Amino acid sequence: MIDARNITKTFGGISAIRDCSLRVREGTITGLIGPNGAGKTTLFNVMAGFFAPDSGHILFRGEDVTGMSPHRLFERGLMRTFQIPRVFDRMTVRENLMVVPSGQSGENVLAAWFAHRRVRAQDLAIARRADEVIAFLGLGPVAGQLAGTLSGGQKKLVELGRTMMSDCRTILLDEPGAGVNRTLLNELVANIRRLNRELGFTFCIIEHDMDVVAQLCDPVIVMAEGRVIAEGRFDEVRRDRTVIDAYFGHGEAEPAGRDA
Repeated sequence: MIDARNITKTFGGISAIRDCSLRVREGTITGLIGPNGAGKTTLFNVMAGFFAPDSGHILFRGEDVTGMSPHRLFERGLMRTFQIPRVFDRMTVRENLMVVPSGQSGENVLAAWFAHRRVRAQDLAIARRADEVIAFLGLGPVAGQLAGTLSGGQKKLVELGRTMMSDCRTILLDEPGAGVNRTLLNELVANIRRLNRELGFTFCIIEHDMDVVAQLCDPVIVMAEGRVIAEGRFDEVRRDRTVIDAYFGHGEAEPAGRDA
């Protein structure tokens, strides 16, 4: 699904990623973990089109999309979320979902003036889809609430809902567990799993909460110092000596538990 080949990205002469390669297979929930400064977010930004690599290539569904803009990647089915949810604070939850589908007739001035029936029909269809997503994610009680008043965990659910409103089926999730209480985190994990199993979504997830990684991710890819150092099942990589040294320096422990 995603094939990052020999990616290098530097900032001011400092290498954030060095000759880094990884693959995200279709239908998986792939975890991307590593200590702070490992290059995970930079690699996400390169894969999602926010940064162009200094060298290397990104392939998506076999097509070379290196340096392609985020909106063009979105049109091809690849979407990135952020650690801090980016909702429209002064719009309701339902409205936040309804703005996602591209090519809406109402966005065209002439259609808005002269094609009322078509615009109205499309708006109703999008509203029905938004209500289906709201029901799927259990957001009914806050559907009419301004998104800016929601908790961090609820905003993460809204962001997940916005992925469902698009045609994207490959999602780069940046720390979905960050700042989320355990109750909402359990809901978020369950919904990611349902999207994967029931609707065929492919996920690549950056996450520091090892409990979330253990529950969701297979395979798990480990980065350190701008490159991939291990890949496999979670119970395998957590015992890998190279991974232990990358996290703790002396191989005296292993990454496990929340925020490891």
